[in-house]
Amino acid sequence: MERRTIGAGALEVGAVGLGCMPMSWAYTGSRQRGDASVRTVHAALDAVGAAGGGGGLLLDTADMYGPFTNELLIGRVLKERRAEAFVSTKCGLLVGEQHIVANGRPGYVKRACDASLRRLQTETIDLYQLHRADPEVPIEETWGAMAELVAAGKVRALGLCAVGARAQRRAAPGRPGRGLHDATIRQLERVQQVFPVSAVQAELSVWSPEALDALLPWCVDRGIGLLAAMPLGNGFLTGTLKPGQGFEPDDLRARHPRFTAEMMAANQPLVVGLRRVAERHGATPAQVALAWVLAQGRHVVPIPGAKRERWAVENAGAAAVRLTEADLAEIAALPPALGSWD
Repeated sequence: MERRTIGAGALEVGAVGLGCMPMSWAYTGSRQRGDASVRTVHAALDAVGAAGGGGGLLLDTADMYGPFTNELLIGRVLKERRAEAFVSTKCGLLVGEQHIVANGRPGYVKRACDASLRRLQTETIDLYQLHRADPEVPIEETWGAMAELVAAGKVRALGLCAVGARAQRRAAPGRPGRGLHDATIRQLERVQQVFPVSAVQAELSVWSPEALDALLPWCVDRGIGLLAAMPLGNGFLTGTLKPGQGFEPDDLRARHPRFTAEMMAANQPLVVGLRRVAERHGATPAQVALAWVLAQGRHVVPIPGAKRERWAVENAGAAAVRLTEADLAEIAALPPALGSWD
């Protein structure tokens, strides 16, 4: 698998990472199995190793996933295979019974890092990301505490997760991409004055391409990597979901404005288009969706979520799919995704 670099420090990772969140958070709870997820991480590591020539597999997790159980799960694998993985985790959000709140106090950030290191069973976190800024703490103070973790050798590099764009999208229908990442760019410009940003994590997929408008160019100009979250459109772009199938109450898609039966039916042309390209390449729609993300730039690393071995292996295979200019033009001509905000 080809190498991709993150940040000015040229941290090397395999071209396709693994989003670990679905293994213990936000998606169908009845299908979350610890042992099966451990096998999935092993299978993903094997797939990257079998491809040869690549950097370590980027494993993306966070202390809030579970909470805490996701890091514990990844730690079971890292205990045996730490050298094969590039570990990315996050801090800054606390999960309560019915709410999630931000905590960016420097003392908390340092304690959170130590706790993550223990759960992950590692001495160093490769990429430590701020999940969300605390509105009551200047982001420079939070980032300064994270920079101290780098100086202490507990963390290798720092990253920032993009501010959620859904509320802005609802407030500005018909203006896809415009201004959706302005708040994130303002945060990046502030923290960049304190300590270099190595990566930004933001949603990027065929059905949510807004990061291409301003955020990715901003990162490219500064040598910052972009971790493409939800590159498979929360599973929709795989072609395995059917309109009206329903989701369990704890599944984020039960409340997502693009997963109503009406919107899933309206967005089927996207899947049909991806399948048409996939058939020409002997690939799957999911692999083409990931190959499209990879084609957006050398510093873009998709981190598709998976909790089953076969999906993790299939996703890793996307690195071998080479889309032509004609393929990319055909995908660009597909109708934009609709949601209940449209």
